[in-house]
Amino acid sequence: MIMLIKYLLFVLLVVFMISAAMYSFSSRRAVDPLIKGLKRSIMNMLLGAMLVTLSLMSMFIFRGSTLNVVIEAAFLLLGIFNIFSGLRSHGYYSRLRSGS
Repeated sequence: MIMLIKYLLFVLLVVFMISAAMYSFSSRRAVDPLIKGLKRSIMNMLLGAMLVTLSLMSMFIFRGSTLNVVIEAAFLLLGIFNIFSGLRSHGYYSRLRSGS
C-alpha cells in the first residue's frame, strides 16, 4: 500500500511539474496582461501543489531525522502558501477580466 502511495505521489509530481512548465511558457507568450496574470496564478498553484507533493513524498521515503522533518515542513508550508497566493491572484485577475 505504501508503494502505491509513493508511485501515485511521483506521478502527481510529474503531472504538476509538466503542467506548471506549460503554463509558464504560455504565460510568457501571452500578450494580454490579464491572460498573463491568470496563467501565472494557475502556474503558482501548480508549483505549490508540486511542493506539497514533494513534501509528502519525502515523508514517505525518508524516516524522521530532525533535518528531514524541518525541510519537509518548510516545503509543505511554502507549497500551501503558493497555493493560497495563486488562488488569491486568480480571483483578482478573474474579477478584472469579468469587469466587476
